[in-house]
Amino acid sequence: MINRKKFIQLGSLGLGSILVNKSLASTSIASTTDHVFKAEGIKFGVIADLHHDLMHDGLRRAKLFIEAMKNENPDFIISLGDFCFPKAKNKELMAIWDGFTGERHFVIGNHDTDGGFTKQQVTDFWNSPAPYYSFDKQGFHFVILDGNEQSLTKKIEGYPRSIGQQQLEWLKKDIRNTKKRVIIFCHQGLDNEDGGLENGMAVRYLLEQMNIEAGFNKILLVLTGHHHLNYHNEINGIHYVQINSASYYWAGDTFESKAFDADFYKKHGILKRTLVYQDPIWATVSIDHKKNIRIQGSETTMAGIPLAQTGIDIYKDVYPISAKIDSRHLRYR
Repeated sequence: MINRKKFIQLGSLGLGSILVNKSLASTSIASTTDHVFKAEGIKFGVIADLHHDLMHDGLRRAKLFIEAMKNENPDFIISLGDFCFPKAKNKELMAIWDGFTGERHFVIGNHDTDGGFTKQQVTDFWNSPAPYYSFDKQGFHFVILDGNEQSLTKKIEGYPRSIGQQQLEWLKKDIRNTKKRVIIFCHQGLDNEDGGLENGMAVRYLLEQMNIEAGFNKILLVLTGHHHLNYHNEINGIHYVQINSASYYWAGDTFESKAFDADFYKKHGILKRTLVYQDPIWATVSIDHKKNIRIQGSETTMAGIPLAQTGIDIYKDVYPISAKIDSRHLRYR
């Protein structure tokens, strides 16, 4: 039997474990639109958990996302993690991603360093400035967090999934140093105790205290991936939105999919433990200065066999399994 961690390691040829370079420095990127921004706000495209190195058609999924973003022309695009390994053969994927000529950002996922790659190698390959950093755009402040740090207080099974004290201190300072509304990106959910951030409650409390200190809801939205689910929680005035995977749902180490034929699984046996989405899904997020957050989601079907015929309990992870990202109209205070 293989568990989810072994599933991912097999996909990366089982070469090793996560290596963390503690010398990596965070940064803040100045924006060319710091003082001049569009009155209607900002729009950005977001995709999560492409898992290119595991998928049989990762390039197709990336191409469809980028083609859509070229048509929509958002202010920037962002991957919420588990995008690709920093291997030479993945330069083809990066060329597709770079086909969007606007700003491109990345969040590091727990699987992006599989195979013994370091965070430095990942950020260099993606042309990303650091594992965590911030930037301003159209009158808003955006923060990218690294949720893949080792807990110093608890023994966590599987992948590291904490935000360490040094990063928390940086986050507090970064939020204090801006007068703008703040949107946060992290791979792991801050609001999901099932494999989410180990210290998610502590991070949420920090954000809430920053809002109290500011005298208004400075932090308005947190977007995460990792869980391959589709849900929204509002906790003490902050919206937490989970962006579903662009590719699949991990169904368990004993699950045997019948979505594809025997020849397919001979080549892609690792996908036998998943529910593959027929087409990629993603979201476009628009935030204006009149306290509106609009998320335009997308939906597909499960490949090969309807979800109802898979025999899986769709509520096994509490939030229902689906191949969609809901469209939402949220308000911030």
